[in-house]
Amino acid sequence: MLRDTLPTLNEPVKTFVPQADVLEGPAGFELHLLLPGVAKEDVKIDFQDGQLTISGERKAPESADEQAPKFRRVESGYGSFSRTFRLPDTVDVTAIQAELTNGILQLQLPFDSKKVTKHQIEVR
Repeated sequence: MLRDTLPTLNEPVKTFVPQADVLEGPAGFELHLLLPGVAKEDVKIDFQDGQLTISGERKAPESADEQAPKFRRVESGYGSFSRTFRLPDTVDVTAIQAELTNGILQLQLPFDSKKVTKHQIEVR
């Protein structure tokens, strides 16, 4: 278990890049961002000048007690994160919806012909 062939660290890094999936359907796009262990209060979503930026932080477990368990292997991401996606003009940014469930942030990006240059999206 401790001697896997994958490269590993023995302490968390300060930043990470969450994985994303983009799907397209007849009504618009769906964006799924993998954010395990991130609370919705720690996620910020902004739209400005055609770009959707999702940022936040996943805090690493800290132990002030010397008897507490220590990291021996770290493969998951901790620290701050930020992803930016350029949206086409066909997306109605005022109708974007975001929901964080089971560690997956799902954004609905519906198609529309309106153009908006700045808007903040609330995470439910």
